[in-house]
Amino acid sequence: MSLNPIKADDLSVAHGFFTRHGGASSGVFEGLNCGLGSSDQRETVLINRARVAKAMDVAPDRLASVHQTHSANAVVLEGTPDTPIEADAMVTATPGLALGILTADCQPVLFADAENGVIGAAHAGWKGALDGVLEATLDAMETLGAKREDIRAAIGPTISQRAYEVGPEFLDRFLDEDAEYARFFANGEGDRMQFDLVGFSLQKLRQAGIGTATWIGHCTYSDPEKFYSYRRSVHRREADYGRLISVIRL
Repeated sequence: MSLNPIKADDLSVAHGFFTRHGGASSGVFEGLNCGLGSSDQRETVLINRARVAKAMDVAPDRLASVHQTHSANAVVLEGTPDTPIEADAMVTATPGLALGILTADCQPVLFADAENGVIGAAHAGWKGALDGVLEATLDAMETLGAKREDIRAAIGPTISQRAYEVGPEFLDRFLDEDAEYARFFANGEGDRMQFDLVGFSLQKLRQAGIGTATWIGHCTYSDPEKFYSYRRSVHRREADYGRLISVIRL
């Protein structure tokens, strides 16, 4: 089966938001699980990552990734790290180096300033987005010569508001930062709320002065045939879950 990654109209460099299609994993991981941190067989995950690298026209050792920790840390890469780096965003101006972000409901955000030859990739869950990982990615890109007004960003498959139920303590954490953030919450059942992670992140990007920012419009929770979802796996009481990969390169 072909991998057929999803593309964003606004990104004019090589990239792909990969789905479950075309992978070698089986069981709850069936498909293209690229998460070495999962309990899937390591050899199988490496096969999947090699398929992704081939689709991006790079060698497997030129597909860079980091140890994601839901932080606001962004790192500049000139090559693939020799040892694991704890960060949730990467930027580079190195041609032929692919940046890969793993997600399973959180947002994969790909950035490109094609004119100035700088790209970035960020893992933005609610904590990273609230703490500033998107802005940190833009800052890091500027250190390599990117111009903020020339940067385009695309948010890939992520959990949508209708599937993202949270409790009052979650709402309070956002309101403690800014009362205006109430606009990203809708009433659910009882004391539950529905959080608009995508809307929140698009506002953060636009307020940061980015050229354009869009969401490609796919909900991970609602489409089990195409996407892995951490929250769906919890609701189904599955032992583990796969990780999607989103990649960009110059």
